[in-house]
Amino acid sequence: MAVSSLEARKHLGQVFTPVAVARSLVSWVIEKEGDRLLDPSCGDGRFLSCHRASVGVELEEGGALLAKHRAPWSAVHQADFFVWASETQERFEAAAGNPPFIRYQRFAGGIRDRALQEAAKLGAKFSGLTSSWAPFIVVTSKLLKPGGRMAFVVPAEIGHAPYAVPVLAALCDHFDQVRVIAVCDKLFPGLSEDAWLLYASGFGGRTESIELSVAERFVPSSELPKVTRNVPLSAWRSAGCRLRKFLLAEDSLAAYQELCNRPGVARLADVASVGIGYVSGANDFFHLRPSEARSQGFPGKVLRVTIRKAEQLPRVRVDARAVRRWLDGDEPVLLLDLKGTDELTPSLRRYLSSERAREVRKGYKCRNRDPWYVVPDVRAPNAFLSYMSGVRPVLVRNEVGCVCTNSVHAVFLKADHSVHSLQQAWSHPLVDLSCELEGHPLGGGMLKLEPREAANVRLPVGKLELTSLESLVLRDAIQEMRHWRHYA
Repeated sequence: MAVSSLEARKHLGQVFTPVAVARSLVSWVIEKEGDRLLDPSCGDGRFLSCHRASVGVELEEGGALLAKHRAPWSAVHQADFFVWASETQERFEAAAGNPPFIRYQRFAGGIRDRALQEAAKLGAKFSGLTSSWAPFIVVTSKLLKPGGRMAFVVPAEIGHAPYAVPVLAALCDHFDQVRVIAVCDKLFPGLSEDAWLLYASGFGGRTESIELSVAERFVPSSELPKVTRNVPLSAWRSAGCRLRKFLLAEDSLAAYQELCNRPGVARLADVASVGIGYVSGANDFFHLRPSEARSQGFPGKVLRVTIRKAEQLPRVRVDARAVRRWLDGDEPVLLLDLKGTDELTPSLRRYLSSERAREVRKGYKCRNRDPWYVVPDVRAPNAFLSYMSGVRPVLVRNEVGCVCTNSVHAVFLKADHSVHSLQQAWSHPLVDLSCELEGHPLGGGMLKLEPREAANVRLPVGKLELTSLESLVLRDAIQEMRHWRHYA
């Protein structure tokens, strides 16, 4: 019997579900012994093994053989699920499983095109940045009979990712009941990503709210967890379609929203623009140590001091003292910036025609720009913002005109605002909570703040005094959200 290799499972986004989780999900969707169950990505067949009348689809041959061995009574199709779904006439009372989680960079080609086409038939329009689990959920739902039910393991990204929005919207358009079970403890301790659970029933109906069950840990049960909160779709949309905001207790979220609506509280986008730094296409080639620049004989005017990673940032400001420390330490912080260079010196021509350069210019970024050696979008921002952080993102003013790579965010102030006032506002506890709610967990306890998320962070542009009760509510809410991203 062929056995799936670990590498093959990783490539296909397969993570095998604990048996207790599979049994619980199947019990939630099976009402009668004769109900037929579909697992659209059955892997080794552990969902199929929980119910006799079951059908599985599995792309990989080794996985299909494992599923047939584990659940010999099941019909297992080795196929691309999205092709199979477009052709089959079968319909099911229930569906359950753990769809593959393949990020958009590897979820590509014909499989992705078919997935998006099939999902669009149910009204879910995904962008090319969609991860694979999202269309799996939507396409599975259209294979249910009227009144059908389904339950799936899903990434916790369902609480914040843009491509989760079409999933939840489509489910609410086609089911009587949609419930998300948010589990704080890891369902898969070996993975950095968190997993939640998704349940929907009454296919053919419609609902105007999402039920949310919040649990510290998963407890195996044949009964669905109790509803913690009913989230109207209007409230979900007002919250930026970010379900993870509703992990907070209702009074805590209401207090946060009331503070955000006070005069003098603005979005970061109102006072500054936030974007990624430049992408060189070959960091080791375009970034040099001072000793390397000297040995090559490069003129100083083509060298820019750069921030290559957030760990490089001081706490408050990048000044001449910090730059001198990097240069004296011979750190690779000099960007070869050839934009606007009319004539290349002999030393530059030698470097750009070297064997190493010939390899670099074959890379995707370099071969798609003209000239290949000019790094685009090199600008000196007013400040730098870390976008992966532990306790909180840091905002560091740029006093000496440094530039930055896309490992940190570049902050450009709008008129009538100063970096000092922005830094003062950034220290407010409202900002700490807003970063937690607008950002998202990255794994390992880290908080990630994408540019679009940073733009929505709320901060006081005037004086925002807090009562002792408001300070306490903010503190507890910040601790709660850090607990959910496993920051100790």
